[in-house]
Amino acid sequence: MRLSSFVRGLVSLSLAVPCLSLNFGTFDSREATISSVHSALFGGTVSCREVVSSFLSRIERYNGDINALIGLNPHALSIADEMDKALAAGNATGSLFCIPILLKDNFDTVDMKTTGSCLDLKDSQPTVDAPTVTAFRKAGAIILGKANLHELALEGLSVSSAGGQTLNPYDLTRTPGGSSGGTGAAIAASFAVFGTGTDTVNSLRSPASANSLFSIRSTRGLLSRAGVIPISYTQDVVGPIARSLEDVAAALTVMASVGYDPADNATALVPPFTTGVDYSAALYGGTLKGVRLGLLLPFFNRTNSDETAPVNEVMDSMVAELKAAGAIVVPIKESVYNATAIIDSCDVQRFEYREAMDQYLQNDGLQGEHPQTLQELYESGKYLVIPSEYSYVNDALVSSTSNSSYISRQRKIQNLILTLKTTFKTNNLDAIIYPEQKNLVVKVGSPSQSGRNGILGAVTGFPVVTVPAGFSPATEDAPIGVPIGMEILGLPWTEPKILNIAARITDIKKIRRMPKLTEKAVPIRPYKSVPSIVPDTKNIPSAYPIGTLS
Repeated sequence: MRLSSFVRGLVSLSLAVPCLSLNFGTFDSREATISSVHSALFGGTVSCREVVSSFLSRIERYNGDINALIGLNPHALSIADEMDKALAAGNATGSLFCIPILLKDNFDTVDMKTTGSCLDLKDSQPTVDAPTVTAFRKAGAIILGKANLHELALEGLSVSSAGGQTLNPYDLTRTPGGSSGGTGAAIAASFAVFGTGTDTVNSLRSPASANSLFSIRSTRGLLSRAGVIPISYTQDVVGPIARSLEDVAAALTVMASVGYDPADNATALVPPFTTGVDYSAALYGGTLKGVRLGLLLPFFNRTNSDETAPVNEVMDSMVAELKAAGAIVVPIKESVYNATAIIDSCDVQRFEYREAMDQYLQNDGLQGEHPQTLQELYESGKYLVIPSEYSYVNDALVSSTSNSSYISRQRKIQNLILTLKTTFKTNNLDAIIYPEQKNLVVKVGSPSQSGRNGILGAVTGFPVVTVPAGFSPATEDAPIGVPIGMEILGLPWTEPKILNIAARITDIKKIRRMPKLTEKAVPIRPYKSVPSIVPDTKNIPSAYPIGTLS
């Protein structure tokens, strides 16, 4: 990828400025974006090493408060130094040149372990990067480190045997959503420009919603899932989480550049018109006037409680503002759109999990000591026992895609896809909107992450953009309130359309605010090497013991 003409001009200007000799401490990474990093870097006011060091300084200062990261890339500073040399020589290329990013620790990386935040995978070492990781590196991104996740991405509490409990930076008594909660908390606290997540039911959108961030779950098949610890062939998707919609679109463009990947044959589904799309361009122009948005009423919980009322109030306010901007909001009342019922009838994770994990664990490119099968992993006792996962994992160990009930669920998924397309057609909709979660993100120690609505996009494979919608009222635990997010669901392969709708919605009102906990600037340390961080595994709630399934 080549830099834009604007950035190339800045590069030419910066050649007269010796970046490597700059005084340390001038770059503020709080709420930094790709654009702001590049403006400073190519404008000659900072070096790539200073950019990386700024984020490392924030991590050293604040990660102990929220426990978002598993570990850091020991090569990050040396990579930054090489990029400074390239910049000085006029060879800086790539849309993500010197952009520090974080990966959820289920993405394979050759320079770091990939553990799924599970103790039984702590020595598992890939010898090949995931294709999306390769794309990031080719685009110039610097992989800063790995983020904690809910162990093996099986729930939404973001607690794990190898990483401990990640806390929500907006309210330390609450979870950060999940399973990509480490990424969500870290990006909210400005530990990197953006991060990656995976989504089997809710896991890109839940942490985005709970941390006042943006994300996209793209149409199934657009992005290769190879080299990522799997759960479900039908439902798994990878994607970005960021503080700005612009950065989500830029990251999506890079990830989609992988194209067809024989290691993930779902990528063969991608239609030709999506090849080479610049999703950033989709953010510009357009209007909400006349846009038809279906409001999914069954995805609300109108019970009046401290946990549900703030979500309803934020969404009601958002709908009013959308109407004022000229959007046409169409109530969708069909009872088929019941998130709990869809999970009960269509979720196929448990049928696909064992087969997918066995294939991943037995890949020749996976080195280091690690179990060879899912059964072996769950006989080790080196994992958390989460109450909500008991039946799921026990079922997964004996279920397979040959089960008659699996075939029945796949038929129900096809029926749901047809029903959803019919809803779009009969109501002439451009997109469907609803709260990502019916209630506020749950407290630490809860048995599960309740009230989430991600299942509709997950089983149908339709694309969904998540945007910040507002905050709950401030409390002692949540000084500026708890973030609340909204999902925007579109028809397959309409990522540009729903990204544009999301951009116009963000034009109405700038919702995102940085957490009070991490809002202060941190002096940049002149690191000689990347510091080490140790996850806090002593903070695991007693309700989640390390042990064996019963």
